[in-house]
Amino acid sequence: MKLSDSLEKKFQDQITLEFAASITYRQLAIEADEQDLTGIAAWLRHQADEEIVHANKFIQHVSDRGNHAAIGTIEAPGVKTGLSVLEIFEAALAHEEKVSEAIRDLYRAADKEGDYDSRPLLNWFVDEQIEEEATVSEIVGRVKLIGEDGSGLLRLDSELGQRPTGSTEADAE
Repeated sequence: MKLSDSLEKKFQDQITLEFAASITYRQLAIEADEQDLTGIAAWLRHQADEEIVHANKFIQHVSDRGNHAAIGTIEAPGVKTGLSVLEIFEAALAHEEKVSEAIRDLYRAADKEGDYDSRPLLNWFVDEQIEEEATVSEIVGRVKLIGEDGSGLLRLDSELGQRPTGSTEADAE
């Protein structure tokens, strides 16, 4: 069943937001790299790649429904330079919260139109966003405990750098 024109537009907006999230994570990775925190930068790049996987899931859903997937205008990420590690992860958390709210809004719109065919995809994303927010929130908490302690930041950098890398064409974790 095709998506209504209004739902098609909302899905297109979500596709755009997922790509914007990817760019935001890439910029945050640059900020970590500038501080020689290569593990944190790698973790952030992995997040950027995961956002592309998310966009691809939405693209596939729109296409499978007989609609037209499209990417809208993507603004520059608006990440300032010289961020502390705490500011990097607080920015990541704020962006995850923004994406979560957009998905909830999309879910509400689909429900309002009785579009039950979108529920499996949107349920997956609701679960995914709960996990994403929890993960980044935990990192924010750990960075707050560490403060400016260099050895603590290096340990966190090493730990986050152990995350396996993936592909933007693979299924999201």
